[in-house]
This record gives sequence, structure tokens and C-alpha cells, in this order.
Amino acid sequence: MCFYEQYQMYCGDYKWGHFRQHCSKEYRTGETCGMKLVMNTITKHEKCKVCSKIDTKKGRLVKEQERIHRWEHEQQRGHHRGASIENSQGIIAQLEWEIQDLQYQRSQATLSTR
Repeated sequence: MCFYEQYQMYCGDYKWGHFRQHCSKEYRTGETCGMKLVMNTITKHEKCKVCSKIDTKKGRLVKEQERIHRWEHEQQRGHHRGASIENSQGIIAQLEWEIQDLQYQRSQATLSTR
């Protein structure tokens, strides 16, 4: 039960920081026992890496949806945008899958710490 700093992220996730103090169960000099306790919690006003990636991908998703909407209006006026729309729909499907995968990773990380 050695003591570490804990960084609490804006999104609610946390990560372990630097080692701060040994416990009484120190097996060898300089080694930790493997159990982590919080010595200090440091609040960070930013999201974790996974949440930042999710936000970035959601922004790209909205951008692609807006492009499709614009191209559909142009197509009504006689411009041919079928291939571009299909390409963007493929990108949207890929982004939705990546977002779902990142959300799953985040939920698994949350479950493993409880």
C-alpha cells in the first residue's frame, strides 16, 4: 500500500502520478509493494486522452455530415456528387465505429478501477 499522486481529469477519469511514499510492507529496498493508495489528488482542467480523441472524432463526424448535407443540396441543382457522398458515408461509418471503440475502452478502464 504505497502512496502515489492521483490526477483527476475534468471528464471524471483519473491516472496515477508520481510515487510519493513507501508503506510499512516494503519487501526490498527501493521496491514498492504493488498496492496503490492516494496521497494527493491533483485536479486537472482537461479531459483524458481517450475523451479528447472521442471529441476530435465527433467533430470530424459532424463535419462530414455537414458536407453530405451541402452536397445533397448541390446535387438537387444538377451537380454530380454521388461518389463524394458515398466516400463521406464510408468515412462516417468508420468514425462511428472508432468512437464506439473508444467509448468501450473508456468504460472498460472505468470498470477495472472499481
